[in-house]
Amino acid sequence: GGSLDRPTRRESVDTPSLSAAIIARLYTVRRSGAGAARLEEQRMYKNQRITIVIPCLNEEIAIGRVLEELPPFVDEAIVVDNNSTDATAEVARSKGAIVVTELHRGYGRAYKKGFAHATGDIVITLDGDHSYPLDALSYLIEAFLHCKVGFLSGSRFPTVNPEAMSLKHRIGNRVLSLVMSVLYFHWISDSQSGMWVFRRDVLSKMRLDSDGMAFSEEIKIEAIRNPEIGFREMFINYSQRIGEKKLEPWKDGFRNLWFLVRKRVS
Repeated sequence: GGSLDRPTRRESVDTPSLSAAIIARLYTVRRSGAGAARLEEQRMYKNQRITIVIPCLNEEIAIGRVLEELPPFVDEAIVVDNNSTDATAEVARSKGAIVVTELHRGYGRAYKKGFAHATGDIVITLDGDHSYPLDALSYLIEAFLHCKVGFLSGSRFPTVNPEAMSLKHRIGNRVLSLVMSVLYFHWISDSQSGMWVFRRDVLSKMRLDSDGMAFSEEIKIEAIRNPEIGFREMFINYSQRIGEKKLEPWKDGFRNLWFLVRKRVS
């Protein structure tokens, strides 16, 4: 049986009070001869524990809905509160998520903190704005298990809902994806996607330096470069986000472009 390994520093992680029903669903408690309780993990999806990691910055409007719609086979939902000024953490906690705090803002910083607390065999990432398809999680896991790679990325193209992504964002994404494809000799249709499925153990084989939006490119580059990991893409249906937009298209776009070049020559 496994053991429940959770960080205990109050400033780093805030674990919600789980009801007896939820605890019973996630873990079976057995008694040893000495009478000490032993926790045995109930692996929820084909003998694989599933962890969801969701970075959040001021997502109080949508994060509750995201957590409510997670399928029952998810063992662990980690919400990384990236120094929000609203009630994101409180809402996430009330829905049963493990809330981890990252005071230094940054997309990459938030993900690194969340990954450090993940315990599942398979990690799936989402945004907290309800833009990624929660009803496709089992479909993506099945595809991931069958394609025999360590990292699967959801591609939002071709975009089904034209209102889900502005023309400016679509053009910028296409440019960045083309540059990344040329620089790293591997075709990628959506370099900026934030929905990934990967084995947690591949993180130890990656060098992840970016603390900002370029982290989305970097984690894919690391998977592409390393033959021990392997990379694939699969189409996902992308929806219009709920809540305020965080991206700064021109600023983030040029930063991401420069990062692609800098990492290639480093």
